[in-house]
Amino acid sequence: MTATGHKEIYSELGNDPDLRDLIEMFVQEMPYRTAVYEELLTAGNLEELRRAVHQLKGAAGSYGFPVITEAAAAVELAIRNEAQYEEIRQNLDRLIQLCHAARVCPEQ
Repeated sequence: MTATGHKEIYSELGNDPDLRDLIEMFVQEMPYRTAVYEELLTAGNLEELRRAVHQLKGAAGSYGFPVITEAAAAVELAIRNEAQYEEIRQNLDRLIQLCHAARVCPEQ
C-alpha cells in the first residue's frame, strides 16, 4: 500500500533490465507531474492540462502502465468534451492517485 492507502501498481515492463532505469525515472517524476496537473487545474488552464495528460498517456503506455494511460485518456476526453469542472476534477483525482501508486516492480 502507498502512503495514501492505495494499492500499488507495477509496470508490466518492470522486470526488463533494459527498461528498468527508464521506468524508475518515470516513476520518480510522478510527484512533480501531479503537482503540475494540480496547478494547471487550479489556474483553470485546461488546454495546457489536456496537453500534459496527453503526454503522460503516451509515456505511461510506453513504460508499462496501461491503467495510467486509461486514466489520462479519461481526463483528456473530459476536457475535450468540455465536461463540468467536477467531472474533470474526479478524473484528475483518479489519475493522480494512480500516479502516486506507480512502482517499477514488486520488490521496490
